[in-house]
Parts: sequence; C-alpha cells; structure tokens
Amino acid sequence: MIYAHSLPGQSIEKGEPLLAHLAAVGKHAAASARVFGWASIAEVAGRLHDIGKCSVRFQAYIRGERPSGGDHSSAGAHVALNTYRGSSLVFARLLAFAIAGHHAGLADGSELDDRLKATPLDAPGWQDHTAPLPEGKALLPSRGLQPQADPGFTKAFLVRMLFSCLVDADFLETEHFYAKAKGDPVEPGGHRDLATLRDTLRAYMAEKRAEAAMTQLNALRAEVLDHALDKAALAPGAFTLTVPTGGGKTLTSLSFALEHGVWHGLRRVVYVIPYTSIIEQTAAVFRKALCTDDDVLEHHASFDWEDAKAAREDDGEGRDGLAKLRRAAENWDVPVVVTTAVQFFESLYANRTSRCRKLHNLANSVIVLDEAQTLPINLLRPCVAALKELSANYGASVVLCTATQPALLAKDGFEKGFAIDDSRELAPQPKALYERLKRVQVEHLPGETTDEAIAARFGEREQMLCIVNSRAHARALFERIRHLPGAVHLTTLMCARHRRKVLAEVRRRLERGEPARVVSTSLIEAGVDIDFPEVWRAVTGLDSIAQAAGRCNREGRAKLGRTVVFQPAGQKPAKELTMPVQAARTILRDHPDPLTLDAVYAYFRELYWQKGGGPAFDLGRLNGDDWPILPAIAERDREVAYPFASIAAAFHMIDTVMDTVVVPWDDNAKAVLNKIAAMDRPLRGDLRRLQQYTVPIPRRDRDAWLAAGVLRPVHLALGDALLRFDDLAHYDEATGVRLDDTLRRSAEANVFP
Repeated sequence: MIYAHSLPGQSIEKGEPLLAHLAAVGKHAAASARVFGWASIAEVAGRLHDIGKCSVRFQAYIRGERPSGGDHSSAGAHVALNTYRGSSLVFARLLAFAIAGHHAGLADGSELDDRLKATPLDAPGWQDHTAPLPEGKALLPSRGLQPQADPGFTKAFLVRMLFSCLVDADFLETEHFYAKAKGDPVEPGGHRDLATLRDTLRAYMAEKRAEAAMTQLNALRAEVLDHALDKAALAPGAFTLTVPTGGGKTLTSLSFALEHGVWHGLRRVVYVIPYTSIIEQTAAVFRKALCTDDDVLEHHASFDWEDAKAAREDDGEGRDGLAKLRRAAENWDVPVVVTTAVQFFESLYANRTSRCRKLHNLANSVIVLDEAQTLPINLLRPCVAALKELSANYGASVVLCTATQPALLAKDGFEKGFAIDDSRELAPQPKALYERLKRVQVEHLPGETTDEAIAARFGEREQMLCIVNSRAHARALFERIRHLPGAVHLTTLMCARHRRKVLAEVRRRLERGEPARVVSTSLIEAGVDIDFPEVWRAVTGLDSIAQAAGRCNREGRAKLGRTVVFQPAGQKPAKELTMPVQAARTILRDHPDPLTLDAVYAYFRELYWQKGGGPAFDLGRLNGDDWPILPAIAERDREVAYPFASIAAAFHMIDTVMDTVVVPWDDNAKAVLNKIAAMDRPLRGDLRRLQQYTVPIPRRDRDAWLAAGVLRPVHLALGDALLRFDDLAHYDEATGVRLDDTLRRSAEANVFP
C-alpha cells in the first residue's frame, strides 16, 4: 500500500492511501473549477499532484524510517508535460505550474524548467494510483476564455485560478482526513444563501427607512438606494456607484450586490475596503444589517502561517500533513467577505499557496471596490486588468464604488480601462446628486498655518476635527490641545479595538453637544461615520480632501459645514503626496467648488497627466528597480513561462515594510493570548480574534524590541512570525504604541493588509 498521509503515533496502516487522496483532491478541484468551465483539467491536476509520494524515499519517510521524503511535487509536473505537451503546450504548462507549485508556490517559468531538468521523474507505479488520464482534447473547457488586451494575461490568470482550485482542494481534503481520523467534526459550511441574506437586508432597510426622519438627506439616500436596486437585473459585468460621502453608499452597494447576486445566481459578495481602520466598522454594519455573525468574514492583517519560521521540510507538508493545516489561510468560502485592498490585490498577484487558495472563490461573485480612487497609481494597470479578467472570464460583477470616481474608464481616455457606459452607473444623475447633497463649503487658506493657529481655533470651537498627514505631526498637535476638554488623538498606532472605543465616545459627545476636539491621521477619512461642524485638513490629494469633507456636516444639521484646507507650517508633503498635492492645488485654485464631479474629474486627469500616462501605471518594484508587470507576462507568453514568483515579489501595494504586533489591550485580548499559548496548535478562529488587537509598526522597531525582549512570540511554534507585548508599558492610552522614531503617516499605514 502507498500512503499519502500517516497519523501521529499510529501504525502506517491507519494512514490515508494515496489512491484515495488523489481521487478526493481531483474531484474537489474539479468541482471548484467547474464554476468557470475548467473542471477537466483541474481534476487531472488533483489526480497527479502527489504521485511523487510513490517514491521509495517518501514512503520510507512517511513510515518514520528517513528524516525527509524529498521533492514529491515535481513528479506530477513531469507526467503532465510528457502526457500533454504534444497535444497542447498550454494545457501541459498550466498543469505543470500548478502541480509543481502546490507546496512551494508558483515559480517563475525559467525556475520551473530548471527544477524539472534537475529532478528526474521518481514515481514508480504511479499509474496504479490514478485512473487513466484523459486525452488532451478531453481537457477542453466547457466555457472558453475571452483574451484581454494584455498579451498572455488571460492564460497567466488561468494558471492562478487552477492553482487555487488545486491547493484549496488539497488542504480541505487533508483536513477532512485528519479530522475524521480523530473523530473531530469537519468545519461545516452551514452558511445562509444569498437569497436569505437579501431578504434579511430588505427587511432591515425597510425598517430603517420607516424610522428615519423625513429630511431631504434621508429622502436622497432612499432615492439612491431605489435607483441602484432597479439596476440589479442588468447583466453581470462592471458598474460604477458614484455617490457623495453621506449618501448611504455602503448599505446601498451591499443591497445592490445581494439583489444582483440573487438575480444572476452568483455565489458571494466580496467587499474590498482600502483601510484597515474602517474594516471592522464596515463588517459590524453588515453583521447588524444581515443579522448574522457566521456569514460575514472579516479578513485583514491576519497571521499567515506560510510566513512562519516553523521548520518546513518535504515541500512544507511534513510526515503527518499538519504543517499544511498550520499555514492555511481563509479560503473565503462564505457568503459575504469584507477584506482590504492589500489582501485582495496582492492575493491576485501572489504565488504562495496560502494567499492563492482563495482565488477560485472569486468566480461568480460580486466584487465591490469601495473607495476605488485609493488604488496606488503605480499599480493601476495591473489592478484594473485583474478586475476586468474576473468580470470577463469568471462571471464576476465589479462595482467601482466611490464619492470621487477616478478616471479609470475607457471613455475617460484611460488606456485599456473599464468599458462602463452611463447605463451601468448605479446612482441617479451623479452630477445633480452632488449638487443636491452639498453640505460643505471648502476654504483654502493662503500661505502656511502654524500649529499655534490650529490650536487656537480648537480653543474657540468645542467640536472640531483636524486631519494631518503624519503620525509625528498628529502627536505634536495633540500635545498642544491635550489639556482642552474632549481632546482626542487617533492613529493606527492604537489597536482597532481601542480606536473603536475612542470613536464611540467621540460620537456620544457629538450627539450630546459636548466638547469633542479630535486630531487624527488620515485613518478617520474613509468610511468612519462621524459628523463635525468644522473640519480642518492639511493639504493633500483632492480625493482625501473630499473624504475629510465627508466628516463635516454629514447629517446636514447646518446649511453648510466648514472644511478648511491648509498648508502646515514647516511640513513638507511626503514624497508620494507631492503630485497629488500639486494637482489638488491646481483644482483648488481653478474651481470655486472643488468637490463637484467636474472638479474631481479634472483632478484625476491632472494627476494622471503628471504621472506621465500608461507606463507609470504599471511599475512594480523588483530588487529595488522599477519592473513593469504586464509586459513581463507578455514577454513570456509564447513559451507559457510566466514569471509568477517575480511578479509576487514586485507587486506590493505597501512600500514600507511593516509588521503587526499584538497588544494585550483588554481582558479579552489577554484571555485569547493565554488560550493560544496553552494550545499545541493555535486555532484559526483565535488568531482571527487577535486582529482587533494588532498594530502595524516598522520592521526596524519590531526587530529592536524583539532583541530587547520587549516582544515575544504569541506561540512558541510560530517563532518570531507573530509577536506580542507582554504588557502595556510601551502603549499610551491616548496615543497608542510608543515608537522611538514616530513614522510619517503614510498611505501604507492606512492600508496595512
């Protein structure tokens, strides 16, 4: 008998036969790929992926007779190439990439070829463990792919999707075997379907409308919702939802997504948010509206087992397969996923199994890209290409949801942009809507404004918000007003649970008319439901200015709120803000109202022009150099030798290297940390609960604190891959983690995954 897995401490005869494992993984992978029409080839990948375990070396290892089992992933790639290269080089290479990478990750094409040359086929008798392989023509898909504008991109993306089907099936079937052997329940699905969630949301929105005051603002929100729902029956594809801040776009977009999903039989809603600082709030809103905790997955900054420094041998699997379980991330098999743009897009361009296993679940989904204007300019083309691919070939609908719609459409002149016409705009007459929802007057102060002047204004106004561009500036300004009643400081150096508590207190004070003086970095701008009569904003891009204005007179209590844009004295814009600031100054100078759609459109045109057009929108970074991603795929299309590992290394939405550390901020955090430390293997659910207690800090500070003993592992098995503070000695109740070198408040700190 040839075995795929053994059970710890039990005889090998209790292990899982390879024949059973290959059949189960093949069937599971095929079911996942059937959604987008490629079941046959996915099944072959599943049936071949572990045939290397037929080797004498691996079987000796799994019996405990050798310290390692060697490479068991290359054998299936060899067989795939030998079997199908003659009939279809593309099919052969698709299979080889996925099978060879199912533990170590997708390799560059050249590395894959070198590996296979150096690793002879070692799988004696493999045919006895798989059914006869189908001929090449039997691998033809049930649904063809529409090639996109970028050469090779469609085929390279297909590799990722098939790889996702394979590694997710392999993980789930391995988990099933071990759970069954131990008598443990396999994690059930048990989720409600989209129709049930749609009906729940309908009832919630109807109740919300009935209870709302009869104001012009609430009437406009109802109009926006009704207009979007009227479009739910439109064919799947790309949509825009252009609604001013405060217009109710969060629940409107969710309502559309569920109605549209039910109408067309789609499987889930994936809600992509730019900032970690608001993901908890959005997920909480969805759970309340949908009356569920189990059907909404909040996924961000979660610990990735694959990055752990725990020993990994034999392709990372180990004798009993438990390493595979440890490094598994969420596969998004839930009805509603709320995630970050970093997690979403970096997964689409990743090569590791833990990041890629979720990708196949994006097929036949509704993807809502909230605050679409926040996508990094240097990666706009790859981001747009991936969204278009999901829409064109994987049955997904994409909603670009924002108050300041970026010029990413083909009709705007964006090369290879979205082909979205006015009929697929979900908001009613966006230009007129902006005029009707105008609640703020924007002032641009001449010259420079000192901190003393801002502090003096705080002294005059009991309820006021000031947003600045750096952590250092926020802390310095806060120290000037700390003595004033209701003074508050907000930063991502505070854990999410702490920030939520502070924001709840600020809202309470605002509602009761009590003093609420807040100094914040930009984390407060997007999606934080808060309403000040006056907001000051350090000069930045116009999209951020619009977001800041969205925190001013949000509920229309005054005729017009006051939003003041100023140049902080002695503060130069960070490098990445230089061009957005220049473009914003042009608009502030030339447009009496910089928040109109015409002004916003002019801003993005100016910004994109400054960047220099097409090539500037695809500049990954590899080994310190600019590295265009889409041309790299096109250059290797003829040989089907795509550079997956290099792409993963080059595609990063965050430049600054940040690491999360866990803060034992309250008794709940301490209880979860103690539970994890006492277990042999931490549970995914417990690690997920730690998300609300994590803080992103620079790697240099993390390394220094680790060396000094200030930080220690959350669990011994994780090594230094996930660290915690022992106490709150380095945590200030007003300002969060005390860093020796306070970082500039950059965009990457907002969007930490």
